[in-house]
Amino acid sequence: MLLYLPDYVELFFAQVQGSARVRLPDGRIKRLTYAGRNGHPYTTIARVIRDEGHMPLEDINLGSLKAWLRANPKDAKRIMRLNRSYIFFSLSEDLLDGDGPIGAASLPLSAGRSIAIDRHQWCYGLPFYIRAELPDENGDPVDFSRLMVAQDTGSAILGAARADLFMGSGERAGHHAGLIRHPGDFVVLLPKA
Repeated sequence: MLLYLPDYVELFFAQVQGSARVRLPDGRIKRLTYAGRNGHPYTTIARVIRDEGHMPLEDINLGSLKAWLRANPKDAKRIMRLNRSYIFFSLSEDLLDGDGPIGAASLPLSAGRSIAIDRHQWCYGLPFYIRAELPDENGDPVDFSRLMVAQDTGSAILGAARADLFMGSGERAGHHAGLIRHPGDFVVLLPKA
């Protein structure tokens, strides 16, 4: 199936996130799942926007980034093209409505329980105890302490001390995830050798 997405900003973030739900004109929802990439390096457009003086880095979150891209379409398209990494998708017909996207471990991700890790440093399926002070959905700091499982990866997740939390699917979860770029601690629970 060939799909055309008229919203270039949402298309860009589907590429960054590696999955998407697309509503067709007849109302049906199609789930797109990561199927591969073109091999080009990932370029963080937030850094480009900061370096060009469009917005200070501390003001950049998912919501402000999307708003800036939509308000500045000429610059937005030029800057988004600097990220030469391109993601290919496949249709996931067998996912239930409540299932999260399929992670790199070939399992549906669970909101608030799945993390993405550097696959060159850690194995999928490892449990991680995460502790951090993170913003809630309103941006207020709250204690975040829980056991999570490595089930995904991403080209921007590099190093043993880096993990991305999966906060869920949809606009509300996307807004919440967009507020998070905070340091934290984690302990990896490794099996005894």
